[in-house]
Amino acid sequence: MEKFLPILLGTDANAYGMARSFYEEYKVKALSLGKMRLIETRNSNIVDVQIYEELDTKEVFLPTLLRIGKEYKEKYEKLLLIACGDAYSELVIHYKKELQKYFIVPYIEQEMKEKLENKKDFYEICEKYNLDYPKTYIVTKETKDKIKLPFPYPVAIKASNSIEYVKAEFPHKKKGYKAETEQELKEIIEAIYASSYQEEIIIQEFIPGDDNKMWVLNCYSNKHGKVKMMCLGNCILEDYSPAGIGNYKAIISGENKKIYQKMQKFLEEINYIGYSNFDMKYDERDGKYKLFEINIRQGRSSFFATVAGCNLARYIVEDYILEEDKKTVYNKNQTLWLGTAKRIVKKYTDEKSKKQATELIKNKKYDYTLKNKKDNNLYRFIMINRVYFKDFGIFRKYFHKRGIEHE
Repeated sequence: MEKFLPILLGTDANAYGMARSFYEEYKVKALSLGKMRLIETRNSNIVDVQIYEELDTKEVFLPTLLRIGKEYKEKYEKLLLIACGDAYSELVIHYKKELQKYFIVPYIEQEMKEKLENKKDFYEICEKYNLDYPKTYIVTKETKDKIKLPFPYPVAIKASNSIEYVKAEFPHKKKGYKAETEQELKEIIEAIYASSYQEEIIIQEFIPGDDNKMWVLNCYSNKHGKVKMMCLGNCILEDYSPAGIGNYKAIISGENKKIYQKMQKFLEEINYIGYSNFDMKYDERDGKYKLFEINIRQGRSSFFATVAGCNLARYIVEDYILEEDKKTVYNKNQTLWLGTAKRIVKKYTDEKSKKQATELIKNKKYDYTLKNKKDNNLYRFIMINRVYFKDFGIFRKYFHKRGIEHE
């Protein structure tokens, strides 16, 4: 019987990054479950893929997972269940008790999840734990015609409940918006509420600064609620397509001891368990790093931590499989993670970031999630390069519209 099997929920770049982390650290081939075959995990030698239509629905999810759990528990001592998307993390936490019959489920409880994922509740938590965040105004469908902002334009607009917002469909939908005027704000809010989304909308002060002011923090907290890994990254380039606003295209890893200290204290005080991913922006006006949100999973660009030497698979295996309690790792290595072509990074980043990225590339201190020399058959070589090549058209079309707030 084999020792363990990582079972990943999702077939996208996030899932491939996790599969690659497990394979590089332990030579273990993960199993990826999803509702469709995406290019990122297709024809791979390091991850097996199984497709179940509507896997992200309650009707299909639990019966499918229980059947798979029963089948693979006969072959493996332990099954690690890892969600690679919001819909899957929501389902895993909802059915945590049932899933624990077969799987190790390294996630927080439902009550904490709801408070952290709802942006309104999250900002109230920020107040309680003295975490900095942008000035915020809450809108409901009932109050949308009585908005009186306590801060000036431009402003950022986003849905409070990202899970419900993903389900909504309406013309010109974006992950996040920037409004320069009151009229523009009203039009955006009316468009959102004309869709199926009926919950609260967040309006925030717009923090000035380009991509290089964005930061992301990846952490892992063990089963006892103790932080075992922290890896900070400076997001030097973002996606600008309407559907991809807020997704990162290039990250330079590094360290900030004050951020590490503050966020570790927060995570341990709330007894957080599992992967966490924070988005924040540096505000030059007061010198503070202001939080936008927490993801209760590793983010889609979290492979940057593995590139920096903080292999994402290592900490969860040490925690649940090897049951080792090692010292907390605070990354300080500077490396470059790429989610797009090198030429795009060199063309569209600011001069400081461009210089840093160029130097890291020159010194071979960089890597991609999807470009993997150990998993590079002809099909993947063609298709993955095609994925990155598409960005040339996207940046030509949308880069001039940069400055939209991160979701």
